[in-house]
Amino acid sequence: MAIDRIWSYAPASGHTEGQDLTGFTVAATDGTIGHVDREAAPHGMRHLVVDTGVWVFGRSVLVPAGVVTGIDTQARKITLACSRGDAKAAPRFQTDSETRDREYLTAVGDYYHRLPPRAATSV
Repeated sequence: MAIDRIWSYAPASGHTEGQDLTGFTVAATDGTIGHVDREAAPHGMRHLVVDTGVWVFGRSVLVPAGVVTGIDTQARKITLACSRGDAKAAPRFQTDSETRDREYLTAVGDYYHRLPPRAATSV
């Protein structure tokens, strides 16, 4: 995936412009990682903030829109092209201000861009 595409939903993802994904369950290739807390797109860098609950000690992770492989509106579920370990190892998300910090977002985009391609699985 080209680095500039990491911040946009893929045409085949099922994303509809204006769609509210808040509360959707988020599943990696090997299991659920949490639910969408909010969406943002500062500097044209569209992403999801995912609340991981107790899985990662109550912290959230930031996932670029380009990592989303599927959105099932009926099941209220989003699938990702990364593993749970990949999401957990992403640059640590600590404060809401980071969702507007171009340097932090660039580091997150670079991290996900470097991950090897993974086949989506049914979770």
